[in-house]
Amino acid sequence: MSVLHTPGRTARLGAALLTAAALYAGSAHPAAADEPGWTAEPAAGSAARPGAARPYFYLSGTPGTVLEDRLALANTTDRELTVTLRGADAYNTADGAFAVRPARESAGAGSWISFGAGSTVKVPPRTRAVVPFTVTVPPASPPGDHPAAVVAAEGGREAGVRLHLRVSGPALAALTVEDVSVRGRGAAAEVAYALVNRGNVALAPELSLRAEGRFGEVPGRTARALPLELLPGQRVELTEPWPGAPAFDRVRLTLTATAPGGARATAEASAWFVPWRVAGWTGAGLLLLGGTALAALLLVRGRRTRPEPPKDEAPAAAPHPAPEHELTGASR
Repeated sequence: MSVLHTPGRTARLGAALLTAAALYAGSAHPAAADEPGWTAEPAAGSAARPGAARPYFYLSGTPGTVLEDRLALANTTDRELTVTLRGADAYNTADGAFAVRPARESAGAGSWISFGAGSTVKVPPRTRAVVPFTVTVPPASPPGDHPAAVVAAEGGREAGVRLHLRVSGPALAALTVEDVSVRGRGAAAEVAYALVNRGNVALAPELSLRAEGRFGEVPGRTARALPLELLPGQRVELTEPWPGAPAFDRVRLTLTATAPGGARATAEASAWFVPWRVAGWTGAGLLLLGGTALAALLLVRGRRTRPEPPKDEAPAAAPHPAPEHELTGASR
């Protein structure tokens, strides 16, 4: 059960308490080799629903307070397990998945989590242990969501349990759509884009796609929920299938992202759709036709500039040779 208490009460907690439940009923066969042999999850029950199962931790409070919750560890093997516990900051990977940072890189809400003396827990065989922990919210913490996780490690395997932590104060839901482009053609076409959470609360966005071509409206995509939770300050790069992309057109795309809390953003992009095989054959035909026309033009020009033979003229009269005089020694 999530409890809000003062730092004085936290001091009285001292070392973390370890509660070992009764041994699991039923078969005592050892866990299969491909099974991890242990699980980590929020302890059942909350202030609103006592005894109910919870998929994750949810805590909220004002700056300067200390929050408390409990983690349940279940050992399904026939040997004692030593489980190490820590807090970690949470973030989105580039494709939108939820991930946690290493201990040395957790400087946010993950560093506010403490197990006290219970950070290393020995869980007997076939036993369920409940381990309490605290979250100390610094006095200067900004309002909004501070994603974190409780991480359990044993035998080289880690399991993270999400912690939704909200600090009281004004909540701002805001996002942007960026870097829109089109990849592929035909039924394989897809729209690539980026979503950025500009607010201070986690968002569950929806996306719609509208397309307008030169020849009229093109089938787009109606609004649908994206399979991710976009954490504050995070950027993810996604793709949206677009089977309605035209075969030949110039299209203007409009992507609209919305999320609860009033978040809304749009972005536009233009794309040409040309059947490249047909365009290639058309270009080759035009090139061949242009080459033929150029050759014919050069041939006609060559014929026009060829010199014409001179017209027939009467042959010029041969000059008469001058009379030759015979010189002798006799005078005449």
